Amino acid sequence: MKILTVSGYKSMELGIFKENDPRVTFIKSAIEKRLIGFIEEGLEWVLISGQMGVEMWTAEMIFDLQENYDIQLGVFPPFENQDNRWPDNLKEKYEELLMLADFYQPLYKGDYKGPYQFKAKNKWFIEKSDGCLLLMDEEFPGGNRYFYDAAKAADKDYPIFIITPADLDDAVEEIKMSDPNYWG
Repeated sequence: MKILTVSGYKSMELGIFKENDPRVTFIKSAIEKRLIGFIEEGLEWVLISGQMGVEMWTAEMIFDLQENYDIQLGVFPPFENQDNRWPDNLKEKYEELLMLADFYQPLYKGDYKGPYQFKAKNKWFIEKSDGCLLLMDEEFPGGNRYFYDAAKAADKDYPIFIITPADLDDAVEEIKMSDPNYWG
């Protein structure tokens, strides 16, 4: 697999409203662990739409991983100015993400026009990637369900990898156990 789409919950869907929420560290750790495995197996590109939450945290992990691995990030929002109504601090992070990305191209020119743009975005990501990694609880898929359903219906062999709540629990335990005070 050379090209992987990564997506998952928006931060609000997880009840995360501050970037310094400790849960972000656990989510990033779980994403990083999976990405390293894919990179070591030949992954070259990660594609995201740049939405807040899992996708922006993935971008941050890619930038960290680029210090040691040859991995590139492509950002393909469904339309221009997708951050129009975002809080200022997230707009700044998004602008920085776009500047650091290896490739950036909105799929539609102009602002939001309708839900068809999101449907077309999902189809485009499935066509352009070899598989996807989603942070998702299948019992409570949230907004992920649209991409997940499109990926399941793909007319090609399209592997879907999921970071589950159990994977996040493992990340929490691994981080706790790496603290020297944990064993003392």
